[in-house]
Amino acid sequence: MTKSTPQADHMSYEQARDELIEIVARLEAGAATLDESMSLWERGEALARRCESLLSGAEDTIAQATGSDNDE
Repeated sequence: MTKSTPQADHMSYEQARDELIEIVARLEAGAATLDESMSLWERGEALARRCESLLSGAEDTIAQATGSDNDE
């Protein structure tokens, strides 16, 4: 990742998802060094947490708007 790479916490769902897809493809290709793979993995974990957080927030918003309880 470069210095211009945005922090995962400031990315939209679509941005985080798209970058995560790219990271998974790079890791699956197996061409990265161990250090590169570890950096990619750590970035992927941050992106996955961001996606999960945004999806959870969307679910909460929908549950509130519809009056349903998403704990079921």
